Amino acid sequence: MSKSTRTSKTSKAEKVSAATAKLRLLKRLRCTLNFEKRAWAAGAQHVAGVDEVGRGSLFGPVVAAAVILDPSYRIRGLRDSKLIPAERREELALRIREHCIAWAIAAVDSARIDQINIYQASRLAMLHAVQKLAPAASCLLVDAVKLDCELPQQPIIHGDALSASIAAASILAKVERDRMISAWDPVFPMYGLASNKGYCTPHHLVALREHGPSPLHRQSFSPVWNAPIPQEVLGFMLDETAAEVVSVEEEPLAAISEV
Repeated sequence: MSKSTRTSKTSKAEKVSAATAKLRLLKRLRCTLNFEKRAWAAGAQHVAGVDEVGRGSLFGPVVAAAVILDPSYRIRGLRDSKLIPAERREELALRIREHCIAWAIAAVDSARIDQINIYQASRLAMLHAVQKLAPAASCLLVDAVKLDCELPQQPIIHGDALSASIAAASILAKVERDRMISAWDPVFPMYGLASNKGYCTPHHLVALREHGPSPLHRQSFSPVWNAPIPQEVLGFMLDETAAEVVSVEEEPLAAISEV
């Protein structure tokens, strides 16, 4: 092989983005019940997989799900939600909800994300999802992080590509968050939310520069606070502000009339 050929191949490899490289890695991983089987063998009755979606989005909440799969019912096709087409995710989400022992979803909104940062908000959403499970989980398999609870838990790097329970949670969270964000598309049509789900696409960045952020954008994220136009204020927010002013003005009048 000539030096120029080797150089050409090296340059092509260097051009692969981190996101593309990660997707290639995830596609090579096998999603199984191996982690669940070890937990069941150790005596854990209700093993819950836990995951979140929306961490990298510029808009809206981070959404988490927790799922306790039924050991006696195998759901085929579970894998990281990012690797599954939207229509297939919807089908799998329906099967998961129908055949699992328990599932729960929780969300942390953009205002809270700005207060405590996206990492802590993701952990909080996952914890809330776990706390909503009925029956309760006896053991947790969590995608990459440890939660603030006393339950036995195992953080698994790339867990949504390795553990069927975490993959199921990833799918439920992804389907729910996509639904939530798409519902805001008619309100904020300029951002293309129905297609980009709030993520940092070229169209979304252009819209932020031209229109500024909405009240549901994450103000602590640099593409949002760097937008040259101030945050948009919705009409209903102005109505609420006006109502508060009227209420404050009426209180002294009421006190005078009572005297």
